[in-house]
Amino acid sequence: MGHGGNVIAELTTDHREVEELFDKVQALPPGDPRRRKVVDEFTIELVRHSVAEEQYLYPAVREHVPGGAALADKEISDHAAVERLLKELEGMAVTDVRFDRLVDQVVSEVKQHAADEERNLFPALGDACSVAELDSLGDKVRTAKKLAPTRPHPSAPTTPPANKLLAPGTGLVDRARDLVTGRGRS
Repeated sequence: MGHGGNVIAELTTDHREVEELFDKVQALPPGDPRRRKVVDEFTIELVRHSVAEEQYLYPAVREHVPGGAALADKEISDHAAVERLLKELEGMAVTDVRFDRLVDQVVSEVKQHAADEERNLFPALGDACSVAELDSLGDKVRTAKKLAPTRPHPSAPTTPPANKLLAPGTGLVDRARDLVTGRGRS
């Protein structure tokens, strides 16, 4: 991920890409070993996306949008719920009876979260910020995604400054693990 444009365009494009991965995993039959690879792909993308939002989008929402603190808190809570599900899925075999149920739950919760952001949060931020601010946020989000972890870490901090300090190091470790295991490679 890393598409260019302002923060709203960047994150909306991320949403569409993850939805394509959801369609891909749901098109595969239960127990198909290819489901693990697709789940790993969408996990990587969701974690990177969430970390970038928590580092830059939600602080901007708190600062610029009336009632932004409550909006940001709700979105962070959504992220935490999904991250716990992703952590549970991380080591689970596709043949585990819980695997398909958890995948369906992730898909449902993420689709609802993305729709809510696109319907409420993104328009409110767009109204509250200048074009230059939105473009700058887009640049920051793209950079954050490059350095972000690729595996779920439900107990990691979700707000600045701690998340900005710890995420790059955690991301480095995750990417090294991915390199060794081949996780996330096409």
